[in-house]
This record gives sequence, structure tokens and C-alpha cells, in this order.
Amino acid sequence: MQKTSARLLSLLSLLQTRRDWPGGELAERLDVSARTVRRDVDRLRELGYPIAAFKGPDGGYRLDAGARLPPLLFDDDQAVALAIALRMATGAGAGIEEAAARALATVRQVMPARLRHRIDALEVTAVPPPGAATADSDVLTALGAAVHAREVLRFDYASPPEPEAGAPTAPRTHEPDSPAAPRTHEPESPAAPRRVEPHHLVARGGRWYLLAWDLDRADWRTFRADRIGPRTPTGPRFTPRDLPGGDVAAFVTARFRGTEAPARGAADWPCRGAVVLDLPASAVTPYARDGLVEPLTADRCRLTLGSWSWPALAAALAQFDTAVEVIGPPALKDAFATLARRFAAAGQ
Repeated sequence: MQKTSARLLSLLSLLQTRRDWPGGELAERLDVSARTVRRDVDRLRELGYPIAAFKGPDGGYRLDAGARLPPLLFDDDQAVALAIALRMATGAGAGIEEAAARALATVRQVMPARLRHRIDALEVTAVPPPGAATADSDVLTALGAAVHAREVLRFDYASPPEPEAGAPTAPRTHEPDSPAAPRTHEPESPAAPRRVEPHHLVARGGRWYLLAWDLDRADWRTFRADRIGPRTPTGPRFTPRDLPGGDVAAFVTARFRGTEAPARGAADWPCRGAVVLDLPASAVTPYARDGLVEPLTADRCRLTLGSWSWPALAAALAQFDTAVEVIGPPALKDAFATLARRFAAAGQ
């Protein structure tokens, strides 16, 4: 059996993981009697933790929130998980890099030596993906508050900046607010704020997005948080709509790929094909995005890749600047032929 101090820590850790705990289940998890659980709960209450008892067939306990809640205690695994999360936050694009670093330093100082050694041995560096954009933490807080309160949000939505003359342009990403993708967002005047029912904040590819029901367009839309300028006050409360498919991650992925909302847990490109490239797999893999690269010989590989249209897929495959053998489907061959005619005409 655990010593009393260790058992109290385990009990507190369990109470923090969910709202209600039946007394019998707590006793089973801690391998003690129900009477011991009651005594341990009383000890935690004496230390200032607001633990309420609830009635029912089994009876149980819950850890209530309160202004006088003492510092929370973490077991070893929780402390290490917290440290890793704080390190990864430096690449989250939420504008909290410095705050996360300071929080990690504070947490590390109060950890016992055995945990500091475990954390220091984890050399974790968060590298933002290409094209990552940092969203203002105050904006993210405002968006999150509107989502939580279920209040209509008004905001100005900035257009993407124009590239400077002579400056190289980055490849266009097929984002839902990009002119290259289906369901484009029209340029808006600063005098015409967007009005939406905010549904969810989403972090994807080093950027933050707001998923919302656009009241003026009567459709689901995603907006880049780094382009949002919230207006105050917020609007009236609303009853949340059901998201098609019910899966936020799958829905957003589908919109980025130019498709409608998929069935729960499934989101694929509308166009997917396979080719053989006269390049080694090691040369193709770094640029294959979410494609599947299969080595065939030392100098050839098979690549299965998707895109939001067949011409876009053919153009993406052409970037490898090598001989291409189309495996299928026929629509991909047709797209290559179409691009060949366009490029030949452009070169005349």
C-alpha cells in the first residue's frame, strides 16, 4: 500500500481528471478501503482543497473549482507531459513562446531532481512548418471566449498582403480562404465586418483558424486567425448548429482539400493518382507532403498523391522535374495532356 502522502497525491490526481468519482471506484483505483478514501478526502479538505461529496447509489466526490484552490500537484507522468507541452508551445503559432518558456522554467524549479533529470534529457525542439503564421494571443483569447460563450462574433478580415515588386512568391496553399481553392472568401471592405457563429478554434500546419457559420453567406467557413480583427461588443447568444459529419478535424481537412464534409473520421483529396518517377525515393519523400512514396529500384519510385483538382495534381507532380509514368487513373493522364497543350502555347 502507498504511504499516506503518496496516496493523497494519487487521490488528488484522480480527482483532477474528471468531474465525478464514485467512492467505490476511487477505493478500487487506490487499492484501499472506502473508509480510507473518506479519511484521505478529509485530509485534503484540511489542506484547502474544496472537495464536495455527492449522493447517489454509490456516493462519491468531486473537486470543485475555487479562488482559494491551493497549487495543484502533479504525479511524475503529468509533470513530464506538462513540460513537453510547454516546449511544443514554442512552435504553436499562438504568440505565447516567451510565456511558455517562462512557465517551463517555473515548473522545472519546483520539480524534484529525478523529474528535472527526465525533463532535461528530453531534447524537444518545436520547428514551425513552412508558411507558419503567428496569431495574436489576445485575438485567440477573444475568439475562444466567443466560442465558449456561444455569442455571435463580428470581425474585420484582412486580405493577404500583396508581394513586393520583384520579390519571389511562395507557392499558393489551397486554404479555404485562398482564391485557388473552392469556396473562396471574397475580398471585404473594412466597413463590412463578417458576422459569424463561432464554432471551434483549430490549429493546423502552424496556423490558427476559426471554424464558424457565416451568417451572411449561410455556410460553414474557416478564417485565418492572424487576419482577424475582432470587433466589440459581441452579438447575441446562439444555439450551436450541428457540424456536418460531427468531426471538426475531418471537416476542416476536407475543406482544405476542396471537398464537402466527409463521413466521420474520413477526409481525402477529391483527386488522387499514382505515378512512377525516375528518382530515388529519398529524393521524393521530403516533397511528397501527405503522399505515399514506395521505392521500386535504387533510382525509381512510385508516388501516390492527392490534390483538389486533376490539373493541380499534374502540376504538383511536374515539380519533380523528371520522367513521369502515369499509373492511373485516366483523368490524371488527361490532366497532363491538358497542361502540355497550355504550356506549349505559353512557350510560343
